[in-house]
Amino acid sequence: MSERPDPAGLLPRLTAVLGAGSVRPGADASPDLFVDETLKAIPVAPAVVVTPASTDEVAAVVRVAAELGMPVTARGAGTGLSGACIPEPDGVLVSFERMAALLDLDEANQVAVVQPGLTLAELDARTAEVGLVYPVFPGTLAASLGGNVATNAGGMRAVKYGVTRNQVLGLEAVLGTGEVVRTGGRFVKSTSGYDLTQLIVGSEGTLALVTEATLRLHPRLTHTASILAPFASVDEVAAVVPRIVASGVQPMVLEYIDQPTMDGLLRMNDLTLGVPDDVMAATEAHLVVVLEGRDAARLDVDVHDLATQLHEAGAHDVYVLPAGKGAELLAARESAFWMVKAAGADDVIDMVVPRSRIPEYLRGVQLLARTHRSKVFGCGHAGDGNIHFSVYQPDPARRTRLLQAIFAMGHDMGGAVSGEHGLGRTKRGYWGRLVDPASLALQRRIKAAFDPVGILNPGCIFPGDADTPTHPR
Repeated sequence: MSERPDPAGLLPRLTAVLGAGSVRPGADASPDLFVDETLKAIPVAPAVVVTPASTDEVAAVVRVAAELGMPVTARGAGTGLSGACIPEPDGVLVSFERMAALLDLDEANQVAVVQPGLTLAELDARTAEVGLVYPVFPGTLAASLGGNVATNAGGMRAVKYGVTRNQVLGLEAVLGTGEVVRTGGRFVKSTSGYDLTQLIVGSEGTLALVTEATLRLHPRLTHTASILAPFASVDEVAAVVPRIVASGVQPMVLEYIDQPTMDGLLRMNDLTLGVPDDVMAATEAHLVVVLEGRDAARLDVDVHDLATQLHEAGAHDVYVLPAGKGAELLAARESAFWMVKAAGADDVIDMVVPRSRIPEYLRGVQLLARTHRSKVFGCGHAGDGNIHFSVYQPDPARRTRLLQAIFAMGHDMGGAVSGEHGLGRTKRGYWGRLVDPASLALQRRIKAAFDPVGILNPGCIFPGDADTPTHPR
């Protein structure tokens, strides 16, 4: 056992309600629990790590923490990119590894009821057996459903299916008081009181700890086609995106990849796409589109219509990739984070702007990068205006000034600091500079209603008095 002081008596109190097997000092737990995938994040060992097995046990933990005034941080798979699940050094880390069940797969209502520790991979395997799909794929199937709900995860399929909040029909959650609430249900509409479900989705563990989620499922369409269109300019790519979205073909994936990022992805994954070298040399950005359909004939019509639109928009050519190559390209795109991490990127940002402002935003980011003597490369979800940039600037002060300038520019275009990663600890300071004061004050009051003692993830989302945006803690 650790010799770390426990002046509040937290360990014995939690052991009394959970049992010794579910409670351990933070100093004795695996360091893997103390950090997520945020670049440059610093692991922090909490006072205590608990692994509850039920909602009642989670509620008991929160009641003890509230009585003692100890911070509580929830953790799923730790795949987040904003530092939201990094615990406080004097707090409790609630790991949901023992609450990872698929509680019900309701084919009649097309819903799944899950515990927070269940991974996307596990849910996808089970839904495939009955011809259904949970359509949120945020870049890794290792992510947990609880983490997806907490961050309102998105991903490449959001252009067609929406983000996590569009799939969550109901929740069971533990408030900062230890009270358990149920919201929503197995129905798709309601005008009965406030929508507490949607308040909790995306709140990054600051309002409640989600212990169960009721998720909307969709028919699993088995016919797909992957299309690659290289363009001479980013402006051409961005200009065609609204036309595709408005055309009615309903792409499942609509991705922008700049040429430097594409070069890196192809090298990293030893992938060739059959695009001639001279075309690649004349390309500034690519558009990757995936269509899906109920049968091959209907899909062929949509592919033809899409190819016509892309040719008319100025694409060098349109490549309908073989099924295996299309899957490989998507897998490579999903691995982009690992590529930029291996390349030494200092930050990753995921600002979202209106689709019509994408060309202006992309050009503005590159201008700011040159002004601040930094390198910025990007790819992202062009269909919903959510562009992901990897930032290479090792000097923290210079990087802070660059990101402040990018976020301010995107905000002035009608955008938001984070499209899907969340604010967490890494972006809260930037958001705090831009958010409307009245809106921020209202959100603080909502936080106080759910969590009156202020114990739930206190370092997350809300800017602190001395917040340092470049530091993940």
